[in-house]
Amino acid sequence: MDILWAALLGYALGSIPFGLILTRMAGLGDVRKIGSGNIGATNVLRTGNKGLAAATLLLDMIKGFLPLFLAWRYFPDGVGFAAVGAIIGHCFPLWLKFKGGKGVATLAGVCFGIAWPIGAVYALAWIGMLAIWRISSLAGMAAAVAAPVAAYLTGWLQFVPFLIAIAALILWLHRANIGRLRAGTEPKVGGSKK
Repeated sequence: MDILWAALLGYALGSIPFGLILTRMAGLGDVRKIGSGNIGATNVLRTGNKGLAAATLLLDMIKGFLPLFLAWRYFPDGVGFAAVGAIIGHCFPLWLKFKGGKGVATLAGVCFGIAWPIGAVYALAWIGMLAIWRISSLAGMAAAVAAPVAAYLTGWLQFVPFLIAIAALILWLHRANIGRLRAGTEPKVGGSKK
């Protein structure tokens, strides 16, 4: 039962669409109708409101961290399932007809929720790639791939399969971005999406 409750907890918290909620509260309308159509921080940034984008980023990280924090205490056998649940909740929220974000910020919270060294490697990969290339999708995918490697190298072997599955999902959700990266047309952070 721990596994089921942990997965449901992860999904419930992960599915809160903070990007959509914040942009609507700010009077900026439906963030799904601009840019990529996603509810994540990168698309919120395309509204021109950096504060809302930062708030979305932070809240999406928290909704990845919180279910793991709770699972460690109440459902310790289900921590990995809480992680997967949080990502699936963010990417496929029931409330938005299963059309959410791509899970990058939520995975940052998940990684810190598993163990801080995994979170640190994830953050370094994400921030480092973003600083070098200024391409959000590339940075997010690199960080997602770094997460299971970090889990393996730091001895959290039980989480490697979960993080591999999450990384595979995030790469799949970025398939259009991968196409644009190959074509050299992927927008950079701060630019507009045509």
